[in-house]
Amino acid sequence: MSFVLALDQGTTSSRAIVFDREGAALASAQEEFPQHFPQPGWVEHDPHAIWDSQRRVAEQALAHAGLTAGDVAAIGLTNQRETLVVWDAATREPIHPAIVWQDRRTADRCQAMRDAGLEDGIRARTGLVLDPYFSATKLAWILDHVPGARARAEAGELRAGTIDTWLIDRLTEGAVHATDASNASRTLLYDLASGTWHAELLDAFGIPRALLPAIVPSSGVLGDVRIPGPLQGIPIAGVAGDQQAALFGQAAFEPGIGKCTYGTGCFILLNTGGEIVHSEARLLSTVAWAQEGARTFALEGSVFVGGAVVQWLRDGLGLIEHSRDVEALAASVPDTGGVVFVPAFAGLGAPHWDPHARGLLVGLTRGTTAGHIARAALESIALQVADVVDAMRTDGVAPSELRVDGGAAVNDALMQLQADVLGMPVLRPAVTETTALGAAFLAGLAVGVWDSPADVAGTWRLAQRFEPAMPADRVRHLRERWAAAVERALAWATNPA
Repeated sequence: MSFVLALDQGTTSSRAIVFDREGAALASAQEEFPQHFPQPGWVEHDPHAIWDSQRRVAEQALAHAGLTAGDVAAIGLTNQRETLVVWDAATREPIHPAIVWQDRRTADRCQAMRDAGLEDGIRARTGLVLDPYFSATKLAWILDHVPGARARAEAGELRAGTIDTWLIDRLTEGAVHATDASNASRTLLYDLASGTWHAELLDAFGIPRALLPAIVPSSGVLGDVRIPGPLQGIPIAGVAGDQQAALFGQAAFEPGIGKCTYGTGCFILLNTGGEIVHSEARLLSTVAWAQEGARTFALEGSVFVGGAVVQWLRDGLGLIEHSRDVEALAASVPDTGGVVFVPAFAGLGAPHWDPHARGLLVGLTRGTTAGHIARAALESIALQVADVVDAMRTDGVAPSELRVDGGAAVNDALMQLQADVLGMPVLRPAVTETTALGAAFLAGLAVGVWDSPADVAGTWRLAQRFEPAMPADRVRHLRERWAAAVERALAWATNPA
């Protein structure tokens, strides 16, 4: 059996891809699911919609490949990371909608904890900043706002977890309650040094230990699929958060190799090997993956709104009919005409970490066109990534080149702009769906489809290399104007109307 089924559960869609031993995609299926915005700054998903869509596309991908469960060596699972679900341990019914990583409802709770002097200690243990982005305050919010939830959690009647844990629960019909180290490291409850849930962190956030899953390696057999149907009996053998999986899929196995995934957000990760690098520039220290008792770490910068800005141009403003149309629209003008777009729809992530920042479109004139706005939107993606790489340079660990993947990585104009503002080469591989590919690699390594990371690395192929070409004075002007606009967007939601 040389095929691996990757389940890629993302923020806006669920996807499944069947990979062969060469790392080539044999078949795939994808399905979008609804996004819910009950209040400004709140983002929720229906856990059942996530599960149902993921199960459907998994079965469809197998059917499209002409395979049965007996042909598949393993399932690898990757997921949107900090999104949090709580469910009944007996009935396995969610007690509240999933609170999505983009959600800002716990900003005041985070500020209160900072005011109480807790942030430095939490950051030292977890490698993370105290921000609503992460799972702990989302979990505490559900326990405090769903009647009876806290008492039931303390009695062991509830389970909680990120999306990987939720899907594993459904696939195994409740037999396995687990998460991997990469996902655990995104919760604010995981101690990087010991690799465990930490009692002091649980106490700080008010989280009962009985709720939480076991922490397992990213590569290793967890159990078999138990649900009746086409997937039944396939071993689940790989689990990683989406960005860590993408780093693995880029064969970034050596310290100093970095990648950026352009999805709903943009996520820049740099392999730091066995060393936990504590950032002085407000980047995140995280587990990249865990194998056979050894953990690999990474430094990360998280940009909340990347490709989502293009979706907003399509769905919010109606400037384009399809996301792919943005490249031509942006190319219809030679520059932005002085327009700068800061897409802080859900606050700003690294290196600013301001949940109260809001989106800003500045420099408009009567001559501004849809093309100028589209070009400014693409520039905003590249400039946010450049801010993160600058922060890595401040920490002394920046990459010398950037490997790219994700949906927007196919946009040639954006990738050239990215190389220009970074001042370094941008490398796009032949397979840009490296999130799913990384999950497949982790699973396949556990069951012998691939023999070693070196075996995996041999499948990585370069498709296109983008070299910096923009004049230095033009880059400097772009970045200065961007920095001025970001300064105006910060703390906007804290100001009275």
